[in-house]
Amino acid sequence: MANPAARRQKIAPYVFIAPFFVLFLVFGLYPIGYSIWSSFFSMKLIGNAAPEFVGFRNYVNVLTVDPFFYQALLNTVILLFTGSLLQHFIALPLAILVNGRFVRGRELFKTAYFLPYITSTVSVVVIFGTLFDTNYGLVNWLIGLFSDGEKIRWLQEAPGIKAVLSVILNWKFVGFNMVVYLAGLQAIPTELYEAAEVDGATKLRQHLSITLPLLLPVIFFAVSLSIIGGMQIFEEPYILTGGYDNMGGDANSGLTAAYYLMFTAFKAYRLGKGSAIAWILFLVIIALNAVNRRVTRHLENR
Repeated sequence: MANPAARRQKIAPYVFIAPFFVLFLVFGLYPIGYSIWSSFFSMKLIGNAAPEFVGFRNYVNVLTVDPFFYQALLNTVILLFTGSLLQHFIALPLAILVNGRFVRGRELFKTAYFLPYITSTVSVVVIFGTLFDTNYGLVNWLIGLFSDGEKIRWLQEAPGIKAVLSVILNWKFVGFNMVVYLAGLQAIPTELYEAAEVDGATKLRQHLSITLPLLLPVIFFAVSLSIIGGMQIFEEPYILTGGYDNMGGDANSGLTAAYYLMFTAFKAYRLGKGSAIAWILFLVIIALNAVNRRVTRHLENR
């Protein structure tokens, strides 16, 4: 007969990890499964109507006759390039500068650049909305010092809305990517740079021949995170353009895929269609990351 103490010792590890699995099933796996299931039904969040099985009709509706989905997807892709991917061309040089051997106060720079990332999104958007206000914003005031032209209506016209959103995204997430690249740079042996310097390589040549090739896995990781986050932008355009009632502002220019998903599911109360949009967006993200992986492998094999 098994010793009770030995039995308890065998069971103990499973007891300790059980809370994780319970929480994962309740708050992770179940919502994912329910989302897949509901995407094949016509469901509404209000009313007593029973869900009606419609098969792939929600997906077909989104991809063929929906008047807003492709506009929202296009806006999201534009912001992905101007707001989420552009920041890497800023973050990497900043990381290289901060990683310089003669830079003092490195921790101070890391904190200063990382601070926007942990700042409340609502606060950030409200502040930038004030800065870009047409009548009393600081940006138009500064432009007015050098020009007597008409004030730019940043938040009332389509190009201005996209420009402000791009500025917000770059300002908020550049520091996060800089810290990621800085961690990757500190893993590169300094002996490689010293040997290249002895051979007469310039700083630019050192970074092109040493830094970028060795940093490709980190770049892939950082760009993947930007793709995932950039394709799910919701809070910034939602707050900046005034919520669901405005649908992204002028010409729906601030309407992103996640914004439209939330509107469909929780404002129009069409939960089944909203779930279908979520899974279409998931497939788009997978496809974009596959392209990112292929490009990274091509660069690694050069």
